[in-house]
This record gives sequence, C-alpha cells and structure tokens, in this order.
Amino acid sequence: MGELIVGPVEDFPPGEVRIVRDGQLTIGVYNCGGEFYAIEDRCSHDDGPLCEGDFEPADCVAICPRHGSRFDVRTGRARTLPAYIPVDTFDVRVVDGEVRVVVP
Repeated sequence: MGELIVGPVEDFPPGEVRIVRDGQLTIGVYNCGGEFYAIEDRCSHDDGPLCEGDFEPADCVAICPRHGSRFDVRTGRARTLPAYIPVDTFDVRVVDGEVRVVVP
C-alpha cells in the first residue's frame, strides 16, 4: 500500500476537486465541507472519466459528464441511472497538513 500526495490542506478549500494519478489509476479527490473523499475517475456505466464532471459539494455528489449519473463521493454509490454499480473509493488522510490518498 502507498500514498499519493494531493497537496496542502490550505490549498484545497471546500468544494474543490483534484485529480491525481498512480500509473494507470486515476482518482478524484473531493473536499466536501472540510472532509476529504476519493473515488476512482471511472464511471461504472461506461468506463468514461467521472471526476471531470460537475461536483455538488452540498450533497457530496459527483456528476458524470457523459450521461449525468450521480455518485456519492463518500461511498462511491451510484445515485441515479444509467449507472447503478458503485465506483471504487479510497481512504484519504491528512498528515502534517498534507492531503494524501491511500492506494493499494
């Protein structure tokens, strides 16, 4: 297991999204009301990019830019069709003021 450094907490305000990469794996990291969450940047409906779409921080929801499926970034659960399968989530830690994603 390893960690990807996303950046300093003070540079990552609520409502912001960052995309980080680990080899072939791309992850969207979300600041939802001061809590950090990470999901795989891959829509379970058609394998397209997910985290490049809109983010609704009030509901902690990522919206797929292709077909509009909505995903809860806290759980990875698909909330609307056409997606119905959840996406992978990753633990996020803050260490010494840095946001980090734990990757397998």
